[in-house]
Amino acid sequence: MDGARVLALFGDLATELLIRIDGDEGLFRAYESVEFLAPVFAGDFLELRAELVNVGATSRQMRFEARKVISSARYGRDPESQAAGRLSPSAADLLPVPIVVARAVGTCVVPRDLQRRPRELYLPGLPPGPVPVSGAIVTPSGSESPLILTAAIVGAELTRGHTPYVPFTAKEVAEEAARCREAGAAIVHLHVRTDEGRNTQSTERFLEIIEAVRAKCDCIIQTSTGGEVGMSLDERSGPLGCRPEMATLNCGSINFGDQVFVNSRPDIRELARRIRAAGAIAELECYEVGHVEEALALLAEGLVPAPLHLQFVLGVKGAIGARDEVLLFMRQLVPAGATWGVAAIGRAEQPMTELAMRLGGHARVGLEDNIYLTRGVLAEGSAPLVARAAAYARSLGRDPVDPVTARRLLGIA
Repeated sequence: MDGARVLALFGDLATELLIRIDGDEGLFRAYESVEFLAPVFAGDFLELRAELVNVGATSRQMRFEARKVISSARYGRDPESQAAGRLSPSAADLLPVPIVVARAVGTCVVPRDLQRRPRELYLPGLPPGPVPVSGAIVTPSGSESPLILTAAIVGAELTRGHTPYVPFTAKEVAEEAARCREAGAAIVHLHVRTDEGRNTQSTERFLEIIEAVRAKCDCIIQTSTGGEVGMSLDERSGPLGCRPEMATLNCGSINFGDQVFVNSRPDIRELARRIRAAGAIAELECYEVGHVEEALALLAEGLVPAPLHLQFVLGVKGAIGARDEVLLFMRQLVPAGATWGVAAIGRAEQPMTELAMRLGGHARVGLEDNIYLTRGVLAEGSAPLVARAAAYARSLGRDPVDPVTARRLLGIA
């Protein structure tokens, strides 16, 4: 299908936004950027969204995105296949994760004498940071805030069969960490493997790899205490023997794919004590809404210090989904003074981390969460994913911070 059809739909969204905020259809002046990211075929269903991102005296800048939510089952429509009853001509599939097919940024104009609604109705003294307003996310002028990018470069599940770019050896991990630092990451989230690729929480192996990373770059090293499903609490605590600057703390049990990751409340509290005793800052990983409540309970019990750093992990099969409304709700639970970020699985990584950046949060990207740069194209390591996230952040006026600034923001001595 001609890409101009999608642009026409973006124009309809712009008209609706202008009517909502100005009471006038206005004029679409120009597109600053247009990206076509995946093909659209007759019979596909699209969901389109528009966001008001900047407001001038007469100009209204908007960001648009089109996602394919239903795909026409195009294959097997030849007479032979149809005769065999393989697919009907109207066959279609609901996509488990929408595919972003197009993005654009454009500017519309509404002359002053045609603006029938006061500016104060949609920009009523907004606090710093993007804020949801009437279905749009408005970024008021001067709302720039520092952004921390985390690179999750190894993971516990990936194999070389999934991607040849996952690093295993100390040299490979250190070189990838340095590339991610150069691309804009301030934190390296770290699982480690043996040289053969076996997952391990061994203190000795973590120490070997941490020393190699520190020799290459100045990133904050954040070790995992999640390990993998089935590990004991003592096994999972192995990295704390290296006295890392940060360590993750999973805030509850979840169905993790077809397995169950068990994290009882007593175990959560014991891990919190061990992380604090190691001198590390806890990143509180929340795979469900209830996990946020548990993180707040840890703060109230004095087991983790303020400021909290919450990481919303979205899209794990068996846990909470990666959807805009989920993130908007979870964000409301974040207490004043806390920092928060988003990690999302697979195709959801880019749209959900970009939404987090627009909402004032931080972002985690990397091969642990997603191995593709675009549909069907493997990312050659985590650094390209970091670079893409950093470029998007800069387009919002949120420059990714260096590790020194990140340490200050996170309260790391």
